[in-house]
Amino acid sequence: MNAARTKKTAIVVGTGAGGAMMARELQGRYQVTILEAGKEFRPFSLSVSKMAKLRRSGLFFDERLIRLFLRNMAVEKSGELVMVRGLGVGGTTTLATGNALRYDGDLKALGIDLDDAFAELGRELPVTTAHQKRWTKTTKRMYALFEEMGFDPVVTPKLLNAEKCVGCGHCAVGCPVGAKWDTRALVAQAASAGAELVTGCGVTALETAGRTVTGVAAVHHGRKTVFRADLVILAAGGLGTPVILENSGIPCGKTLFVDPVLCVAGPLPGLHQERQILMPFISQREGYILSPYMDYLSFFFHKDWRLPMADLASVMIKLADEERGGVPGGKLEKTLTETDRKRLKVAVAECREILARLGVAEEKQFLGILNAGHPGGMLPLTAAEKRTLHPAVLPDNLYVADATLLPKAMGNPPMLTIMALAKKIAASL
Repeated sequence: MNAARTKKTAIVVGTGAGGAMMARELQGRYQVTILEAGKEFRPFSLSVSKMAKLRRSGLFFDERLIRLFLRNMAVEKSGELVMVRGLGVGGTTTLATGNALRYDGDLKALGIDLDDAFAELGRELPVTTAHQKRWTKTTKRMYALFEEMGFDPVVTPKLLNAEKCVGCGHCAVGCPVGAKWDTRALVAQAASAGAELVTGCGVTALETAGRTVTGVAAVHHGRKTVFRADLVILAAGGLGTPVILENSGIPCGKTLFVDPVLCVAGPLPGLHQERQILMPFISQREGYILSPYMDYLSFFFHKDWRLPMADLASVMIKLADEERGGVPGGKLEKTLTETDRKRLKVAVAECREILARLGVAEEKQFLGILNAGHPGGMLPLTAAEKRTLHPAVLPDNLYVADATLLPKAMGNPPMLTIMALAKKIAASL
């Protein structure tokens, strides 16, 4: 009998950090089919200055309209919170700023050791801090201010070819020159080894019989279809995976975290912060991080940001929020708790002082749009699952490999940690 016909099959849902890594790791041991709801990624290629002029037209009145010029960005809203995620090959990694931070303390506390996985990633991926050699005067000035204030800034390790970086500041809307690494590279490696990539394929639910997944129900180019495989990996993201599970009768917790982001900004003519790599350094604070960041969402959709981007100074807060929220019926429900708001208030005060020392008068400072892009935590791993990495509620041949498994909010970029966890899960199979 032909060996190819007897090889076990696997379906991987999603091409972000977890899905792409699982597909690359499993292909060969399994014949892998990758299902991606979106299409090929296209970076933002329009002139920011020309787009900025359109703000006067009143067209940009709702953040969800960003898909008019960045089709791979999906936006949902829950009250004041705007949730942003990638939709397309590479998932949200194409819109992330390429931060390669290890942040696995909460997993380690459960007895989950990712040391070997991180070591492998260090050998396989282009992690570098060499971008520091190309920092602009503005970046150096801001770094010095953080040091003066005792914020202990650390140069951010990036998934990046620093020599190719042109300092356009487009990291969060798609690198136009291919300097920033994202998981499309892993998808390509899996495909070159024989995996099949199916785009425009939105998974809706799983078909199950007892403790076994028998099929993956999806809509592909408008037609309902069912995919069959011996093994199924859900990595549709911290919002997508729980919806698929709950549609399939598999309950998730109301423990959603999202790592809310809020930028504090103000006018500083000729600063040209937009010409620096996003998040060039990070300051770890108590329950949040601070970093220079030009927020495109606020720039296009917040009335206070309607200045030339070259004349804006902006500092980002990324908060480790309390794990409360969910997606009942597929609809995002998430609000900040009182603890979240108190912590955010402290962080805003620190950002205001940074900007004041930079030269932005406090009365001219303003906030951006409260947004988020790191959802997870609705099927958190526990110490009982430290060996299997397989929550007991899941059928035997179904695994999850994305931020849904993370036990607590990080308040930090999760991409590298998710890839390490996916490697560990793949090795366990």
